[in-house]
Amino acid sequence: MSDAEQRRAAWGTHQDDAGLRAVARVRQVREEDARIGLQQARGEEAARHAAAAELQRQLMARRVSGAMRAGEFVTHHAWVAAVGSALSDAEEQARAAGTVASEAEARWRSDRARLEAMEVLLERRLTERREAKARAEARELDDIAGQQWARRRAAGES
Repeated sequence: MSDAEQRRAAWGTHQDDAGLRAVARVRQVREEDARIGLQQARGEEAARHAAAAELQRQLMARRVSGAMRAGEFVTHHAWVAAVGSALSDAEEQARAAGTVASEAEARWRSDRARLEAMEVLLERRLTERREAKARAEARELDDIAGQQWARRRAAGES
């Protein structure tokens, strides 16, 4: 049984809670969607950071070996400028992806908290019904015991 199925089973099946269970299912779907979105955002963030790191590595690996001719210098300078610009863009994309991942995590945490609130409410209502049922059974058993006592007492007096 999956985690979601176990949660739903714990919510009970009392008809008074049908609306609450529907709300909980909606919140569960939202939480799952938010978790998937968070995973995707984190993956995108990691990919953007990896791309920036690779450009940084390329930039640092390019060495100038002594004197260069003017044409080589211009070519090298153009390459460094292009990679530097690409690195700047990649770092900005990585920051933006980090912001998206942070927002996705905040959304997931919010959705998770809302789902947990519904779970607690449903569990509390289930517990209250169980306690009420136990009290009713105890009252009934007390009544039965009282009736038996009264019959025995009446039979003993006769």
